[in-house]
Amino acid sequence: MTLRLGYGTNGLTDLRLDDALGLLADLGYDGVGLTLDHMHLDPLAPDLAARTRHVARRLGTLGLGVTVETGARYVLDPRRKHGPSLLDPDPDARAARTALLVRAVDIAAELGAHAVHCFSGIAPAGDRAADATTAWHRLTDALTPVLDAATRAGVPLAVEPEPGHLLATLADFHHLRALLGDPAALGLTLDIGHCQCLEPASPAACVKNAAPWLRHVQIEDMRRGVHEHLPFGDGEIDFPPVLEALAATGYDGLTVVELPRHSHAGPELAGASIAFLRAADRTTRSEVTTPC
Repeated sequence: MTLRLGYGTNGLTDLRLDDALGLLADLGYDGVGLTLDHMHLDPLAPDLAARTRHVARRLGTLGLGVTVETGARYVLDPRRKHGPSLLDPDPDARAARTALLVRAVDIAAELGAHAVHCFSGIAPAGDRAADATTAWHRLTDALTPVLDAATRAGVPLAVEPEPGHLLATLADFHHLRALLGDPAALGLTLDIGHCQCLEPASPAACVKNAAPWLRHVQIEDMRRGVHEHLPFGDGEIDFPPVLEALAATGYDGLTVVELPRHSHAGPELAGASIAFLRAADRTTRSEVTTPC
């Protein structure tokens, strides 16, 4: 395949990390989207440096590339999903999220990752001060130390537009770029399903429009207006044009299957997903090479 395919460990949470990496290598994946979480390279547990070196050796032995993902639901707060966020009204709480992302950049550098993924988060309910201007100011202020760390490490920060978040769309990403002064370390995580869910353009058109800023890609099926990550074939996306558009961009990072609510069937879906994407890629190649 032209594209380098990966699978997210947030969809393999019932497996030990060593076993998950071995599974993906055996299935023919090129890499892994590694979510830092309590069951897979916990960023807050003791002996992080030694554990990170072990994972780096394991990835090297298996020939797997890696992206570091930071979407663990309860890694900082066991009671609030994705809490605290970069938009939290408490400066100390925002600083805790910033510190986690800086740590993720350090881990990514140690692993040789091609990007660190993150998202803006949602302003907490009842936060009366969180008008749009305040929320964007909090976000830019909280991300600045992360971008500084990414610059030092030479690992881009890839922000993901997430439905329901402050930064929800590609237009929002460009707004963030402008507010920050378009730093070189700032890139984009493009989730193909999210494009289908709420972008006005088609997923293939979103890929073309986002090409200059692509640093990480996530992929799954989805339906219009419904933020639910679905196995391939269960949603509405026409994938051959998406894969053709990705190949045309020259993007050489990982395209990671993102099925975080399907760990109960993770090994089966990892196998089915790569088979589906290989078949879609063959369809793309056939359409490109067939004479008119």
